[in-house]
Amino acid sequence: MYQRTLTRRAVVTAVAATTLLGLGAAGAEAAAPAPAPKFLAAKELPPHPTSPWFANRVTQGLPDYPVFCLERVLPSRGAAYREFGTEFDTGALQLTFKTKNTQAARDLATRLRASVRGCAARFERQNPRGDADWKDYGAIGVENGAHVYGVHTAHPDSEHGVALYGIGRDGRTVTVVKWSQIGTLKQAPVTAFKKTTKRAVAKLYG
Repeated sequence: MYQRTLTRRAVVTAVAATTLLGLGAAGAEAAAPAPAPKFLAAKELPPHPTSPWFANRVTQGLPDYPVFCLERVLPSRGAAYREFGTEFDTGALQLTFKTKNTQAARDLATRLRASVRGCAARFERQNPRGDADWKDYGAIGVENGAHVYGVHTAHPDSEHGVALYGIGRDGRTVTVVKWSQIGTLKQAPVTAFKKTTKRAVAKLYG
């Protein structure tokens, strides 16, 4: 009788230990950090006619300088960025933002798009003698969606500047790709930039 009781107790103890081990494994899996979003490579940017692209390393946080058209809407939490350059005046920037949930990501993407759409009007208010315009280049079907815009600005007695913005989302992560150079909207590589934007969103966790 004592032997049977001891055996039953041993079985119960073994089952309990196995259950705890399983819970511990599940808890460890749930606590594991989500993978970091991937960034574009230099070769995935719109080709420059006379210069290769160069890429800096991925850096956590936001750039030290304000990002034109997005100065007041970029959250620092969950942010990372990568800068790209050429031997000439053309440059690019990719930012990613890991938000707390998909609704927060939707809200952030909405704010970013609205900020770009209102950028030309803000520029003209802040520079009464300047000129600015923008164009909506439409949506891109990738993951949870992306959108591309162009913004052109001209300071009085100065050169023209043009920037393209791609804003997209995959789950709770939002990415922004910005391409810029001296010039006008007619000189911007819109078709190639749409491919870059699509690649940027697809590559986040692809």
